[in-house]
Amino acid sequence: MPEGPRFRGLDLWLQTPCEGRVLWACDEAHLDFLERYVAAGLREQGPGNASLASRLPAWIKSRKNRATVLRGLRRLRATLAG
Repeated sequence: MPEGPRFRGLDLWLQTPCEGRVLWACDEAHLDFLERYVAAGLREQGPGNASLASRLPAWIKSRKNRATVLRGLRRLRATLAG
């Protein structure tokens, strides 16, 4: 079985299939950021590659995937509540 995403050498338990890929978050703060970013109507970004948003994969940033990614993020949020 292929390994899933890892963060600092640890398996991530906040992960779910989404758009044929794995949507994951490191922790609740990261999940909060992703939910705010994906749901935002206007996404402003600073210059260069210094921000977390600039490093997100294009499929997460894509408007056409917004609803699917938000559903995936809700699934991740539900695992925190359970």
